[in-house]
Amino acid sequence: MASPLLRLVVLFGGVSAEHDVSCVTAAHVLAAANRQTYELVPIGIAKDGTWLRNDKAIAAIAEGSDLPDKLEPAGTVVDPLTAIRGDGSDAITVVLPLLHGPHGEDGTIQGMLELFKVPYVGAGVLSSAVCMDKAMAKVVAEHFGIPQCRWIEFRDGIDDSRTIVMRAVEELGLPVFVKPANLGSSVGITKAHDVAELDKAIDLALRYDDVVIIEENVTAREIEVAVLGNTAPEASVPGEIRPGSEFYDYEDKYVTGAAQLVIPADLPAGAADEVRELAAKAFTALRCVGMARVDFFYEEDGRGWLLNEINTIPGFTPASMYPKLWEATGVAYPDLIDQLVTLALEAHRRRVGFSTEH
Repeated sequence: MASPLLRLVVLFGGVSAEHDVSCVTAAHVLAAANRQTYELVPIGIAKDGTWLRNDKAIAAIAEGSDLPDKLEPAGTVVDPLTAIRGDGSDAITVVLPLLHGPHGEDGTIQGMLELFKVPYVGAGVLSSAVCMDKAMAKVVAEHFGIPQCRWIEFRDGIDDSRTIVMRAVEELGLPVFVKPANLGSSVGITKAHDVAELDKAIDLALRYDDVVIIEENVTAREIEVAVLGNTAPEASVPGEIRPGSEFYDYEDKYVTGAAQLVIPADLPAGAADEVRELAAKAFTALRCVGMARVDFFYEEDGRGWLLNEINTIPGFTPASMYPKLWEATGVAYPDLIDQLVTLALEAHRRRVGFSTEH
């Protein structure tokens, strides 16, 4: 009897502001994954937190039919354990979390999967939490000597907003960028040109998180590197983002499509090698496994490479930077999915191999 297909649970949707982005990503991953290798199980999490098995999509996959460009959390309501473990068949299950932002990319889902003892793609609990929190990620990167732009943290209820605003103007100058610490896809980010805009920007960021990052405005090129691996990570060729608006915001990424992705980035060979090495260093320093997209600023005539942030669940549509970078490096989209599943199984074997006895 033939071995059962590996059961790949694609977890998408979620309760964060990046719900819609996740739904688009899931549709593309399911369309690209090899149906002769995997039993594909799309599990959507609605905005109210309900878990749903998308039976319509499962039927379409079984029939070889096309999926919509965006998959909705819909179908049979299931509890998380049943959704993840399935019907108790002999098939090995691997979970591919495509949940961007809080309650998906921040270690919460990863912790649940650890308790379920199920292999999953991507960073573990600690790395997910630290990389999601831009403030903590900056602290860790600083410890490892990774260069960054200047920044200030504001914690609601602890710091005085007026003092922070005045400090930001004095230390960072204007304009500045204001970001919620725990969010992605440029949601809640503002470029503030004066004190009034800075006050409003902090208020906007506080709608999404109680920790806010204020960063200096950097006149630099935006360069991104995809990293793949566990203990011996490999870095892709670098790519460049050329924003279609004042900065690379949510509209630019997902609505207008005005931004240009230049792959590979036009860099001197030495600079390209340097940023690939720095990306792998940041990946390792923040204890990432599986995948991450590492974003940099490049001040050609200034400080050189400055780490912007690390995304442990980067955008994953065929048009997204992460898979496009790997395609340019020689790894096709379906093969990238296969490699991530293999890395997930490898990481899981390492985790379960440790003793829990005194």
